[in-house]
Amino acid sequence: MISLLITLLIFALVAGVVWYILTLIPLPPPFATIVQLVFLLICVLVLLSYLLPFAGVPLGYHQLR
Repeated sequence: MISLLITLLIFALVAGVVWYILTLIPLPPPFATIVQLVFLLICVLVLLSYLLPFAGVPLGYHQLR
């Protein structure tokens, strides 16, 4: 369990640095919003892939059949 917390902490730090870099890039408003939403979606999917096995939800196509 402690390894999960350390992994989530490292993920949060890396995601924060990437988010900060994304906000520094001077993109026009619609493209900046799209890039930020795509990054947010990727972060949510990565977090779900880490947390769902601890909730007892099986991952992988072979386990869903």
